[in-house]
Amino acid sequence: MNSQTLTHSPLAERLRPKTLGEVVGQQHLLGEGMALRLAFESGQPHSCIFWGPPGTGKTTIARLMADAFDAQFITISAVLGGVKDIREAVEKAQLAQQQGLRTLVFVDEVHRFNKSQQDAFLPHVESGLFTFIGATTENPSFEVNSALLSRAAVYVLQALSAEDLKKIVLLAQEYKALPAIEGIAVERLVAYADGDARRLLNTLEILAVSAGQEKRNEITDAWLLKVLGERMRRYDKGGEQFYDTISALHKSVRGSDPDAALYWLVRMLDGGADPRYMARRLIRMASEDIGLADPRALRLALDAAEVYERLGSPEGELALAECVLYLAVAPKSNAAYKALNAARAFVKQDGTRAVPMHLRNAPTRLMKQLDYGKDYRYAHDEADGFAAGERYLPDGMAEPGFYKPVSRGLEIKIAEKLNSLKQRNDQSR
Repeated sequence: MNSQTLTHSPLAERLRPKTLGEVVGQQHLLGEGMALRLAFESGQPHSCIFWGPPGTGKTTIARLMADAFDAQFITISAVLGGVKDIREAVEKAQLAQQQGLRTLVFVDEVHRFNKSQQDAFLPHVESGLFTFIGATTENPSFEVNSALLSRAAVYVLQALSAEDLKKIVLLAQEYKALPAIEGIAVERLVAYADGDARRLLNTLEILAVSAGQEKRNEITDAWLLKVLGERMRRYDKGGEQFYDTISALHKSVRGSDPDAALYWLVRMLDGGADPRYMARRLIRMASEDIGLADPRALRLALDAAEVYERLGSPEGELALAECVLYLAVAPKSNAAYKALNAARAFVKQDGTRAVPMHLRNAPTRLMKQLDYGKDYRYAHDEADGFAAGERYLPDGMAEPGFYKPVSRGLEIKIAEKLNSLKQRNDQSR
C-alpha cells in the first residue's frame, strides 16, 4: 500500500493493529499466557464469540485471528446479510478447502441472526468447513441460538480504560495524523469516548480534518468545544461499563425509584445505547420484576416498543420514559419468574411422567374404548366453573407449589383466589 493510499484511508484503518502486540486493551485475554493469546498460539483455530461494548476491538481481533492462521476472511452482517450471503460464504469456503486453505467467517452483530440464518449457518460450523467468529454487544446466552452457542467459546471484551484511550491518541500523533493536543483536551476526548476506541478515532479524524483546514498546530480545549460543540459534553461515567449501567437501571426499577430509573435510562440513551435494545430490556423487567402483580406493565412495555418503532428518536423516547416510570412505581413480583425457574429445575431432574388417562384427548373410537378421557370433568359445567377435587398433575406427583403469589398488587387477589380453590379441593378429596 502506498503512502498516498494510507493518507486518504480512515484513521481507524491506518491505526488498525497488524499484530497482537499492537492491540490496545484486552490484556486479560491477549496478555502472555491468557486464554485468547493461547488460542492464537495453538495453531488450531476454533469458533468463538466476542462479547463486549462497541469499539473494543472485536473486528480487529477477528481479522488478526484470520491472519494468524493464514485463513480466508469473510465478513457477514447479521443485520444486512441473509441466507444468500451465507450461501456465498459457503461456496467460497468450499473453494478454499479444495485448495487446502482455511476460512474464517466473521458475523457482526451475531445476536441479530434470525432462525433461517442460523439454520443455514450451523451445519457448516458443525462440519468444520469454516471457523465461525461472532461479535455481539448483547449477552450471547440470551440472544444466540443455543446450538450455535454450544459450539463456540465466549470471550468477554472490556471497555477500554482511560490509559488505553490515551495510548491511541499518542499513536495517532506518532503517525503524524494529529497536531499537538492540549492535556485538558485529551482528558475531554477520553471522557467522551467512554471506553469506545471507534468513537475516539472517529472524533480524532474530525479534529484532524478541521485542524488541517485551519492550519492549526495545536488542538486546544476551547477549540475542541467550538468544533464539536454539544457532541463534546462531558461523559463522566466513572469507569462504569455499558452493562453496569443497564444493571443500575434494572435495579432502580426493581427498587421502585422512578427518578433513579429515569436517570439511568437517559444516561443509556445519552451514551448512544440503541433505544430498541432499551425497549427489549423494559419488556424483560415487566415480565421478571412486576409480572402478575400488575399485568398492564407488560402490555405498556410492548406498546412503548411499538411506539418507538413508529416514531423513532427523539419523539419515541418519551414512550420509553413513560414506561420506565410506570414500571418503577408498579407493584413488584418475581413470583412468575421464580415459578418458571422452579418448574424448569423440577422437570430437568424428574422422570417423564405419563399423562393421566382422564386428561388425555380421545379423538377416535379406539381411544375412547381404551378409556382415554374417561371421567374427565368439564369445569364449565361445574359450580362457579371449577371442578373441585379434580387433579391435573401426573398420578403420584405431589403438589409442587411452583407459583407463590406475593402480597402486592393484583397478586393479593390471586393468592386469595388460589387459597379459596385449595380449600374447596381439600373438602372434595
